[in-house]
Amino acid sequence: MDNQLAQSYSWLNRLILIVMVVMLVIGLGILGNYWQRDADPYAHQVLALDGDIQNGMAIFQINCAGCHNLQTEINVGPRLENIFKRKSARDIITQVTSGRTPPMPKFQPSGQEMADLLSYLSQL
Repeated sequence: MDNQLAQSYSWLNRLILIVMVVMLVIGLGILGNYWQRDADPYAHQVLALDGDIQNGMAIFQINCAGCHNLQTEINVGPRLENIFKRKSARDIITQVTSGRTPPMPKFQPSGQEMADLLSYLSQL
């Protein structure tokens, strides 16, 4: 009987160890992603600039409005009203420039253009 109990504890200890290692790996991955994103010189440049809402609106109309239409519910991309309540400026910069979520294309605006676009999006 003691042997069965010891085997049960051994199995439980292994399971706890596996769960802890998985949590550590996930935590380090999230932290690494945060550090990498935080060290992005492009984002630092953009966030240091003052954006122009009118220029941002023009950039939005040319590059974004086809999929993120503000007038109708029929969109390829999500609605962007109150986007700053759901995403940080850094997250929006990454979203716009990475092209990681197809069908959204990779878009590489200049730092000033991105600052202008952020200014426009912040007032939606």
